[in-house]
Amino acid sequence: MIFLYDLKTEYQKNPIGIDEKKPRFSWKIKSDENHVVQIAYQICVENIWDSGKVSSGQSIFLEYDGSPLSPCTNYNWKVRIWDNKGNISEWHHAFFETGLLGAPWQAEWITVTHPVDSLPVFKKEINIDFPIEQARIYATAYGLYDITVNDIRVSDYYFMPGQTSYRKRLQYQTYRITDLLKQGINTISITLAKGWCKGRYPFQRNSDFFGCPENSILAQILLKGQDGTTIIGTDNSWTYTTSPILFSELYDGEIYDAREETTKKKTESVSVLSLSKGHIIAQQCEGVTIMETIQPIAMFQTPKGETVIDFGQNMVGWAEFTVSGHAGDSVKLSHAEVLDKDGNFYIDNLRTAKQQIHYILKDGVQTYHPHFSFQGFRYVRIDEFPEKVSLEQFRGLVIYTKMDRTGWFECSDQDINQLYNNILWSQKGNFVDIPTDCPQRDERVGWTGDAQVFCRTAAINMDVSGFFSKWLADLIADQTKDGATLIFVPSMQETKTSSAWGDAATVCPWELYEVYGDKRLLQRQYPSMKAWVEYIRKQGENEYLWNTGFHFGDWLGLDAQQGSYEGATSKDFIASAFYAFSTSLLIKAAEELGIENDVMEYKKLYQIILYHFNQEFVTPNGRLSEQTQTAHVLALKFGLTKSERIKNTLKKLLEDNGKKLKTGFVGTPYLCPTLSEQGYHDIAYDLLFQKEFPSWLFSVSMGATTIWEHWDGLRKDGTFWSKDMNSFNHYAYGSIGYWIYSVIGGITPALPGYQKIKIAPISDKRLDFANTAIETGYGKVSLNWKKENNVIFYTVTVPCNTTAEFVFQSGKTEKLSSGTYHFSETIPSNR
Repeated sequence: MIFLYDLKTEYQKNPIGIDEKKPRFSWKIKSDENHVVQIAYQICVENIWDSGKVSSGQSIFLEYDGSPLSPCTNYNWKVRIWDNKGNISEWHHAFFETGLLGAPWQAEWITVTHPVDSLPVFKKEINIDFPIEQARIYATAYGLYDITVNDIRVSDYYFMPGQTSYRKRLQYQTYRITDLLKQGINTISITLAKGWCKGRYPFQRNSDFFGCPENSILAQILLKGQDGTTIIGTDNSWTYTTSPILFSELYDGEIYDAREETTKKKTESVSVLSLSKGHIIAQQCEGVTIMETIQPIAMFQTPKGETVIDFGQNMVGWAEFTVSGHAGDSVKLSHAEVLDKDGNFYIDNLRTAKQQIHYILKDGVQTYHPHFSFQGFRYVRIDEFPEKVSLEQFRGLVIYTKMDRTGWFECSDQDINQLYNNILWSQKGNFVDIPTDCPQRDERVGWTGDAQVFCRTAAINMDVSGFFSKWLADLIADQTKDGATLIFVPSMQETKTSSAWGDAATVCPWELYEVYGDKRLLQRQYPSMKAWVEYIRKQGENEYLWNTGFHFGDWLGLDAQQGSYEGATSKDFIASAFYAFSTSLLIKAAEELGIENDVMEYKKLYQIILYHFNQEFVTPNGRLSEQTQTAHVLALKFGLTKSERIKNTLKKLLEDNGKKLKTGFVGTPYLCPTLSEQGYHDIAYDLLFQKEFPSWLFSVSMGATTIWEHWDGLRKDGTFWSKDMNSFNHYAYGSIGYWIYSVIGGITPALPGYQKIKIAPISDKRLDFANTAIETGYGKVSLNWKKENNVIFYTVTVPCNTTAEFVFQSGKTEKLSSGTYHFSETIPSNR
């Protein structure tokens, strides 16, 4: 018997408001039999398209091929499949709903007529005197907005419309409000904040980094009944008033006066703005929401006498509290990641970000969390509270973009397990609508270098398909006319690029293609990939080396000169290495997309780049001109030279340094994968298990619950690396997660999207067991291994509609199809 599950349309389960003219359908298969593959499928969409029985094993990204879809319309779809065992599944049902699909907006941009002392609330009263069959709100803003209908929020999402390259790509959202409306008078309220678009962002800028028009809102309400459709848009009939939110900025926090909730307010007429609507697009991925809640673990007094609550986890979101008091009483909170060496509250690493909450009470019992500001913190200082504080009054609301978890790992070593959890938590904290470097200080931007080194790990940990698709569309939007990819995205005013950072244009699309198998995304990004390679081609003193311009180098490499952030590996070496690497990825993409002319052209270019690289950086005897760990890692990982000497030298460099790393942002992500690819699994494991500085487990030994920006952000003596750049929630070094999944867990895609899987675990004498699972587009693949006496036992599960190759540590292989298998072998020596 077979059945289908996890039906999706464009990455999402039952999405509403999508603007894809040819949406794609995916499903997964379960069976109580082994060796099951799909041999045919049939998809039906309402009464407008029936694929008929199609002989195909494809179960991901099946494209709609019916008549043109109508805007603002719900479509039910169903699918059934045939398998190789003679089974036919039942019909399985799902739906999707189109957005505006390019239809003209029937609304106008509106804003306040003069500055107000709080966040404005735009209002419209609607009299409904007929039965409503379907009601929707379509909305966007220059700023952040929150909508209520009859005082009920229309969505669980926050920080809408999200962060994009606003002047080129501004998202709108679609909300179902049918069940929120009533017969008679209904009140639509939209609160507007500044957010990324108009607020203090990024760094120490005052506001308006993106050069957007005025803080304003655009919305239209769709009402469908038996007698037809009514559309009500924002226009000069709307009014505005003030809100209880007196102040709200992303970095600095929020001031909320609950007394204003019931104060009668003056109503003002809005101003209508003549602003473009041509760049407005539908929401491209799930929104930011409350994904988890955690309870604080302790409350204590610091040596300075501060009252501090410890949530036990460095997290991103809000410290929600419940308080009882009188009107005019105050709650004031400050947020921090760490304590100083004396155990006092420490905020110097926030730079100018205040991360403070001020709540002014109304009478009675009340519960509050911020609305348009988020904090990165483990510790909360109680600066003011109207009653005796108890832990039960607080809880942590963890926010990040709604993403399903897709990766799991645990092993017999608790420090490694903590490291793995730290990686997950840094992804959660820094995937708040875009992939940021840090979530607490006055920065929080989408650094392209950080994103490209962590992309593969992120895509295994969670389903980031829609998340990265959105961000990469902004990368394209911000790419300069000559093809330069900027150092962070979105970025309307930044013009700087750098090797390894700009290479996100090629690395991220390819990594995502390998994990998800989405050829449409690869096809969309291909011109950007090509433009980046062509940009590099024009930069060097010749077109085969990149030896000019600004570069970050091996950022925060430990072999940097005193007082420098830049590692010892020369920038010319790193830039030219990434030039070759990006060209190789472009060739792979062209091959997958069948662009034969580009395949031939860039293969020729690649060979010439390699020749010049070797002439410039490799001696006739096969020695690298750069005697650094990072240089050797890049040369080996990117396949830049065939010299056996480089492999041996990397081993010696690590051994001479006590099997400790010196690599920075550029070298570290590739270090352990390169060692394993070269057969040095034991050294890779040694680096993983190293507990002395510098190492992944050093921060674990210091009590870290997230990944740090610096290997020694907090030292053993309690001192800090620096004040100006010392994040304790920075995912880049969490890229070791990919090695954990692919070497300890042994699971990698042999074909894009894991349609074919390679399972080749490597054990270590310091581990007794390891359990690994990855939820792929076809279902969950897992490997559990454990040691008993001198034998290692494996349990392997392969999802339906895929095949796998299991590689024993002895080198023996087994070809597998779907099902669960049990194997064993003698534990290899030193393993």
